[in-house]
Amino acid sequence: MTVTLSPEPSHRAMEEAAEWYALLRTGQASAAEQQKWNQWLGRDDAHRLAWSYVERVGRRFSPLQSSPDRDAAVAAFHQTVSTAPRRRRQVLLGLAGTLGLSWLGWTAWRQTPLSALATLWGAEYRAGVGETRQVALSDGTTVWIKALSGFNRAYSGTQRRLELVDGEILIDTGKDPLRPFVVDTAEGRLQALGTRFSVSQDDAGILVAVYDGAVRVTPAGSGASAVVQAGRQARFTADGLQPQMPADPARESWRNGLLLADGLPLADVVAELRRYHGGHLGLSPQVGQLPVFGSYPLNDTDRALDMLASVLPIRLSRPLPWWVSIELRD
Repeated sequence: MTVTLSPEPSHRAMEEAAEWYALLRTGQASAAEQQKWNQWLGRDDAHRLAWSYVERVGRRFSPLQSSPDRDAAVAAFHQTVSTAPRRRRQVLLGLAGTLGLSWLGWTAWRQTPLSALATLWGAEYRAGVGETRQVALSDGTTVWIKALSGFNRAYSGTQRRLELVDGEILIDTGKDPLRPFVVDTAEGRLQALGTRFSVSQDDAGILVAVYDGAVRVTPAGSGASAVVQAGRQARFTADGLQPQMPADPARESWRNGLLLADGLPLADVVAELRRYHGGHLGLSPQVGQLPVFGSYPLNDTDRALDMLASVLPIRLSRPLPWWVSIELRD
């Protein structure tokens, strides 16, 4: 699926669009309010883009809105996306098709799980929204797959090879001295040396964190390789390996359904929560750098957000059951 980038609506435009959508869906908007909405819509191209985003996402979630028991319907939706892989893919990837990505701004696209789901569509092993999977491979290797992550497997008589498609995986390698274990990524290759380690991919490159044994890292564009020992982590791109640092043990916590933060920027926390939230989760740029401390449940994003709001100067806006916005508290 090709994503054609277009001008991004601002966070404010997105939130205004959600508020207008919530009002108009009640069927109780006055003629004056209808006129104000039309004026708002015609005032700026960004308004029309934001409105299209909200309207088209809302169209997919309309059965939840119209249910006699909306809370039960929302709960049922989240249960569906986390426990029924085939149905989850049908619903959320159907939403990707409905959205019309040629007009969808990149920020809007990434504030829902759709971009990752589209990327993972062809992965042999994958985990969807709010899902953590544990996979036992034939050689005794165990792989934990983070929500919105996936990998492919290509074992042969001489090599055990995984390919990280997107997201993050945690690997505990099985013993097989005759077949080396490697993980290929978009930026280079990792070779496990009797190891438990995690590999994650984001816009900044690949991060490998080693918890047991060691991993040899070979960036794709560089002939030089380096070994990352247990208790260390390093980020790399095709051009080379950045300086190694102590491994952060909190990076493993997602396997147990927790997000551990020790001064993590709120923007990074929200980026993680989006993996576990089925709808739109927006963040005002004003609060993105607030430091976050503590432990937050990944399997209950509403609770995690309420916990954040109780300790940070932020407020949560929920104009729609599938739309949450995080703003600076007045």
